[in-house]
Amino acid sequence: MDNTMLIATLAAAVTAGTPIFYASLGELLTEKSGNLNLGVEGMMLIGAVCGFKAAVITGNPWMGFLAAMAAGAMISLIHGFLTIHLKASQVVSGLALTIFGTGLSSFIGKPLIGIPAPVKFQKIPIPGLVNIPYMGKIFFDHDALIYLSYALAILVWIYLYKTNMGLKLKAVGENPAAADSLGVSVTRMQYIHVMLGGVLAGAGGAYLSLAYAPAWLENMTAGRGWIAVALVIFALWNPLRAMLGAYIFGGLDILGFRAQTFGITLSPFFMKMIPYIFTIAVLVFISAKNKRNVAPPAALGVSYSREER
Repeated sequence: MDNTMLIATLAAAVTAGTPIFYASLGELLTEKSGNLNLGVEGMMLIGAVCGFKAAVITGNPWMGFLAAMAAGAMISLIHGFLTIHLKASQVVSGLALTIFGTGLSSFIGKPLIGIPAPVKFQKIPIPGLVNIPYMGKIFFDHDALIYLSYALAILVWIYLYKTNMGLKLKAVGENPAAADSLGVSVTRMQYIHVMLGGVLAGAGGAYLSLAYAPAWLENMTAGRGWIAVALVIFALWNPLRAMLGAYIFGGLDILGFRAQTFGITLSPFFMKMIPYIFTIAVLVFISAKNKRNVAPPAALGVSYSREER
């Protein structure tokens, strides 16, 4: 295999991993607040269909992207209201959100099936950086949404580890009663970060329908939302590790399409299973490690009631 083919495959892995990364970054922020949202798949689908429909109507991919984020935020607030306000089970609410999002996206997208995308995000090579040997073509010969994901990874890392708000978020996720006693609004922090999770999940869906495969197909996320949830655990709730993990999953996804190029003669159906097999393997490996090193936020999945403080 020559260098050109390898570079093209790694660049494709970045592209394939970007929608997973957007969704996992949103879920990471949600879980940091102590709220578990398993509705990522449904939010991605709603983002994909709403983004595509808005782009068809306006003829502007950025309007589609904004519409997808808004749709993801709105549907995430359903989960927020149920789990934060009504103290419903976060697991049940998330699963219901996935089912609801899947059905609603199919309903909204019915008239859009078979319509080619009138606009899509085009590649914008970054002058100078794209000429860096090897790395340039892999990381700097993409569309604007991939560059935006790079910036978001750095900004979220700074937010979580270098700001006062990030410290408050960690406190809410670890011990909401203690954070509340110090004047931090647990409800507000959780609502904000559940909504941000929806915004980024919607953005991941929009990337699928406006850049990665510019069209609308029912269930086009194909389980990527569930991979994003697993990726948060793989990344140990660190945004930079989540980016790396997303590109690994993206590479495994691309491998299913390019297996013959690499001389791999396994069944194409088996090759498409590899990302999901790897997801299961990662969860088993992480679960078997020292739990102190991979512990999630202590209050994750537990609804907080101020009266119980």
